[in-house]
Amino acid sequence: MSRDTDSPPGRTVGRLDSLLRHDLPASLVVFLVALPLSLGIAVASGAPIAAGLIAAVVGGIVVGLLGGSPLQVSGPAAGLTVVVAETINQFGWKTACFITVLAGLLQILFGLSRIARAALAIAPVVVHAMLAGIGITIALQQLHVLLGGSSHSSAWQNLIQLPGELSSIHGDDFLVGVVVMAIMFGWKYVPGKLKVLPGPLVAVVVGTGLSLVLPGAPERIMLSGSLFDAIGLPGLPSGNWGAVVLAALTIALIASVESLLSAVAVDKMHTGPRTNFDRELIGQGAANMISGGLGGLPVTGVIVRSATNVQAGARSRASALLHGVWILVFSVALVGLVQQIPKSALAGLLIVVGIQLVKLAHIKMARRTGDLLVYLVTVLGVVFLNLLEGVIIGLALAFGLLLWRVVRVSVTAGEVAGTDRWLVSIDGTCTFLALPKLSSELAKVPARADVLIELSVDFLDHAAYEAIHDWANQHENTGGTVEYVELGTARMAHALTGPPVRGRARTLLDDVLRPWREDEGNQITQGVAAFHRRNAHVVRPHLDELRDVQNPHSLFLTCADSRIVPNVITNTGPGDLFTIRNVGNFVVPGGRDTSIEAALAFAIDELRVDNVVVCGHSACGAMKALVAGGPTGPGLGNWLVHGRASLDRFHPDDPVAAAAAAAGYGVHDQLSIVNVAVQVDTLRSHPVVRRAMLEHGLRVSGLFFDIGTARVLEVTSAGIREIDAPELSALAHTH
Repeated sequence: MSRDTDSPPGRTVGRLDSLLRHDLPASLVVFLVALPLSLGIAVASGAPIAAGLIAAVVGGIVVGLLGGSPLQVSGPAAGLTVVVAETINQFGWKTACFITVLAGLLQILFGLSRIARAALAIAPVVVHAMLAGIGITIALQQLHVLLGGSSHSSAWQNLIQLPGELSSIHGDDFLVGVVVMAIMFGWKYVPGKLKVLPGPLVAVVVGTGLSLVLPGAPERIMLSGSLFDAIGLPGLPSGNWGAVVLAALTIALIASVESLLSAVAVDKMHTGPRTNFDRELIGQGAANMISGGLGGLPVTGVIVRSATNVQAGARSRASALLHGVWILVFSVALVGLVQQIPKSALAGLLIVVGIQLVKLAHIKMARRTGDLLVYLVTVLGVVFLNLLEGVIIGLALAFGLLLWRVVRVSVTAGEVAGTDRWLVSIDGTCTFLALPKLSSELAKVPARADVLIELSVDFLDHAAYEAIHDWANQHENTGGTVEYVELGTARMAHALTGPPVRGRARTLLDDVLRPWREDEGNQITQGVAAFHRRNAHVVRPHLDELRDVQNPHSLFLTCADSRIVPNVITNTGPGDLFTIRNVGNFVVPGGRDTSIEAALAFAIDELRVDNVVVCGHSACGAMKALVAGGPTGPGLGNWLVHGRASLDRFHPDDPVAAAAAAAGYGVHDQLSIVNVAVQVDTLRSHPVVRRAMLEHGLRVSGLFFDIGTARVLEVTSAGIREIDAPELSALAHTH
């Protein structure tokens, strides 16, 4: 029995329909955008014009077939223009092609070694600044071409020679370039029907047409023969292999980072399959090996073409592949048209592309995040040194800034107002780098003073521990006292037990919330000692305000079960809840429980609470006893009698019981939820509560705490419902 491994007929028809309806039209749009950009990038790089077309064809077809990003479009990119131009100037064109092949091989090795995501660890501000520096460099180069001259070897020369170039403008070249720039900048304002045409293509076509009617003779692109005639093998370097390898590594790293960042951006633009980054690097590497081997420019993923591809409605990698086919057909069959394009038209195009690489949003973001210095230094390094040195300087500065932010520590020492006690506060990462500041602040503390050292640190190395410990010993020897409050995750007691380790905030939370049952000795006294050491100092100012008065907002009646911690599940603090606890969270009607009566009267009439809450919970022992018939007689049996009303109401027709059953709760938990509803009804009929509801809008509500999931549900007269954060609910209503 054989298996049919072909796609089902319906799926094949669907793919063909998607290809014809979406990918084919999108490929034509991307082709029209990519064509002038590929020519312009070749001109800006100082490479043969055909090299840009070869790279565009190879990038489209090879990466389209092998790459890991379904909708990314690859080809020659402005981001590599500067480094390619420097490579050509240093080694010559043939050797530059060999370097491209070598860079492609390195990219394949990067992909096979599965380190593609490591490239994403480069600080975005450095990448943004790198692109801005490239954009400024391109604009400075092409401004000379726009004026009818030729670009110089460095950005500094392009800048200082610009006044001389302005004095001898070639009017026809300048006019063509300005018209192209005007169309590029203004294309976003054209009506919707015209906007379907790619702005770069329209600009170059109009600029070319204008150059044909002007009286002058603008310099035009020169192509010798078809694209196949331009194909040539790379040349091996004659020596200086160290520089060759460095150039290849530079191109490989920049092309890889640009491709991966572009792929990440493209993934955010669509809802289809995500990028396989390792496969994408392998595809990019294969394309660069082939492009360099045929005499083409380096290839990267290009965000301009990729964004156009997504916006044009592409659904699969077929669009990128077809766009490469269209460039190949055009380059072979329509060479004569390419040779009519004036260089000034491409210069105007590239100036706009360069300016658009400098994004105001990136500068504002760098300013907001405190990275503006990194951005500016990287830009200046790329423009006035070279791309590699600029990026390395930017990365080094970004790393230094990160190190400073991570290891810095705040140390303050001062006298507590109204007391003779001094407070030394140490907050952050406390290392040997903090010793100058630490010693300076500790020196302010007078001899024989009572000192409280508040440590809110997540990292404490031996040098910092020793400085604090030695100072404390010396201070105590001179008649002073030193007390520690450790609020952070790094402990003084652990400083000498092993290498310093950064503490985790989750560990601190676990220490606060975990049970102490596994500890030996008296857990209560140990807990009190831990409270004094870690938390008393934090709550002391608030408790000091409450020493003579309390103002709780809620009366909270819940079960005596040890697993219920009211302030934790309601995210409240000291002074917020006036709490009543008993077995089963019962409200005894008729005034038969004087304790509950007193608490209700005091909370409502004296404290004027706004809310009265009854909170039950899962796995309640009282509910289990009621279902099982429970104990009788004195003690627990007499108390459980107060749960009879809940047991009587517990039947399938009750809406609360039905809602609890529908939610998947067992019999005992269903009864617990019904019991909350019964106690809420009992409270609402209580004279004191009823009067307060009428006079000042007292709210009475019920909650159910599911211990296993740590979820709190609201119990209403009609059932149960989830409690969502207000901001999340508002967000949900806006989508």
